[in-house]
Amino acid sequence: MRVVVVGATGNVGTSVVRALATDDDVTSIVGVARRLPGWRADRTDWRQADVASADLVRIFEGADAVVHLAWLFQPTRDPAVTWRANVLGSMRVFRAAAEAGVSALIHASSVGAYSPGPKDRPVDESWPTHGWPGAAYGREKAYVERVLDVFEHDHPNIRVVRMRPGFIFQRVAATEQRRLFGGPFVPRRLMRQGRIPFVPDIPGLRLQVLHADDAAEAYRLAVTRPVRGAFNLAAEPVLDAQDLAELLGARTVPVPQGLARAAVAAGWHLRLVSAAPGLLELALRIPVMRVDRAKEVLGWTPRRSSWEAVRELFEGLHDGAGMDTAPLAPDGGPVDRIKELATGMGGRP
Repeated sequence: MRVVVVGATGNVGTSVVRALATDDDVTSIVGVARRLPGWRADRTDWRQADVASADLVRIFEGADAVVHLAWLFQPTRDPAVTWRANVLGSMRVFRAAAEAGVSALIHASSVGAYSPGPKDRPVDESWPTHGWPGAAYGREKAYVERVLDVFEHDHPNIRVVRMRPGFIFQRVAATEQRRLFGGPFVPRRLMRQGRIPFVPDIPGLRLQVLHADDAAEAYRLAVTRPVRGAFNLAAEPVLDAQDLAELLGARTVPVPQGLARAAVAAGWHLRLVSAAPGLLELALRIPVMRVDRAKEVLGWTPRRSSWEAVRELFEGLHDGAGMDTAPLAPDGGPVDRIKELATGMGGRP
């Protein structure tokens, strides 16, 4: 198989490329990114392209499968930019895959595409995917789900797979995630067990997490097996504030939802944090997912627990970990953090 991975230099993309490179059925990989990486992987050639403007048909020609991972989380202060890249860019990817005669399209959707749902019982892939309108991320993921509905109807011969993972962590992506969601004021020295004084216990905040390597294995299986449809992806257990506090050696402090919303909104408006307030609203509303279909149809079982994935995140934050790609560049210290401030804290991609 020849597989094109669009968005191949980020958290999930680098892991998917590595996973595909271990599969004997995958003879060649094309990694597509806006900025070419210094990092190299077996059987992988690189193409520089922006999904919002590049000639993607030429890149996709001769491919058996396209894995679409490209997504802009920033700039949160200019949603027109993220809409152009994420929604219009995804539409261009899908259209190009059809024009190039690709037989399989695997798209990175998200738990964030789901409509608000229960936290006390898991929902399967039939739960509505209308997102949460208060968060650009949820709106965009949900809209692309509707685009895929039409695409599947119009192209029944193309095998379409939608991955809906929870929060994906790994050590080398920790600095990227700190930049995207925390910003330059998050101190590295606090990111270790016993240093964080407390964890806010916000009612309704329960998170499903998985390691990037486990997410990548699910993508590899979706590429190489004749499966269709949506797959929820998450490891056990579902994490709440008490779990995180135990992991970090901290105590929990009850924080009402209203106070948490106000604190995040204030931090964003004062340009102290990069994440828009809508992301907290989204996290409070997304349902807990059932992952039985991924296990039964894909044959997928995560090898690492959600505890292990979160532990790697905090270790990576403390160490300023990263790798030689633009999204995953390691923490360069004070100079790099000053450059982050110059981007306007959520004002640029």
